[in-house]
Amino acid sequence: MRNRAAIVGWAHSPFGRLEEPDVEALMARVAGAALQHAGVEAADVDAITVGVYNNGFSRQGFEGALAGLNEPGLAHTPSTHYENACATGSAALYGALDFVESGRGRIALVIGAEKMTAIPTARTGEILLSASYAKEEADVEGGFAGIFGRIAQTYFQRYGNQSEVLAQIAAKNHRNGVDNPYAQMRKDLGFDFCSTVSDKNPLVAGPLRRTDCSLISDGAAALVIADAETAAGLSRAVSFRARQQANDILPLSRRDPIAFEGARRAWDRAKAEAGITLDDLGFVETHDCFTIAELIEYEAMGLAPPGQGYRVVREGTALPGGRLPINRSGGLKAKGHPIGATGVSMHAMAAMQLCGEAGAMQLPEPRLGGVFNMGGTAVVNYVSILERTR
Repeated sequence: MRNRAAIVGWAHSPFGRLEEPDVEALMARVAGAALQHAGVEAADVDAITVGVYNNGFSRQGFEGALAGLNEPGLAHTPSTHYENACATGSAALYGALDFVESGRGRIALVIGAEKMTAIPTARTGEILLSASYAKEEADVEGGFAGIFGRIAQTYFQRYGNQSEVLAQIAAKNHRNGVDNPYAQMRKDLGFDFCSTVSDKNPLVAGPLRRTDCSLISDGAAALVIADAETAAGLSRAVSFRARQQANDILPLSRRDPIAFEGARRAWDRAKAEAGITLDDLGFVETHDCFTIAELIEYEAMGLAPPGQGYRVVREGTALPGGRLPINRSGGLKAKGHPIGATGVSMHAMAAMQLCGEAGAMQLPEPRLGGVFNMGGTAVVNYVSILERTR
């Protein structure tokens, strides 16, 4: 068994249209705060991993070098930039875990950040499409929403119209987001609003409405990772019972676009590594970039057979009081989706739950939590099973 590293501290900015002018300022907002929360000094950090997608959101690349600009104690600490589409934050986290668990160092700082609102919305859509297979998908009308709109159409053609179910997912996540002080949209929109096409909730990429699509966001989150021995001397530790990554083929034309086979493989491997079933989990934070993604993810994680994800919604399984609460944070749908920060944020939200530090979001004494973060159209898939060990 490997030397399992643990999350020992975190920090999280609000998500939304923020005053910070760039990624550098967003990173500065969370780096020192995470170290303080963990109870460690900058001089104790052996490595930094930075998750920023960028790809045109900013002229400033080389983001790993930004980490030490506002924390003098980090100026000479090895720092590396990671990018893996919408799973960029998890890639940075797993890089830090690999560093610590290999014995190369004892403490690592993970920072995920993105500044998305400083450019025109149309340009944002173009940048996000760089996470698709450009040779075949770069000109899809509606950008990435258009790609997931096609996925929804394919799902509906095979299993029937699920627009009502998607609206229920949106309504659930917006209701959950009310309790999240970091969420971009803290408003209970209700099922009627989410299910009705209107001037305020238009079709974005049929059959997806605006309420079926995640938000354009600025934000940052940070985690402090420590080896088991170091974590034992700190005030909290959330360890990884399992962590798995599985990829799928990039072009949608070369696979079943609604099977999410890579996500299924990552979940199956993580459950096997952890020695658990879904019944052992107290909650899941999953990647609802679009509501159709959350619906298919129910099936990929094993909550329902293919085509029957609607049962998870209709039976109330994913509600806060259900058998397996999903996206108690509000998910990407309400919390926001600053690309590089998302995977780090999802793990921070899970750690808060397990440590009893989730405030109004808190669930009753969860023992294990799951996190699923994906990049692109379920091309890169990360699953973490977390437990509090201190």
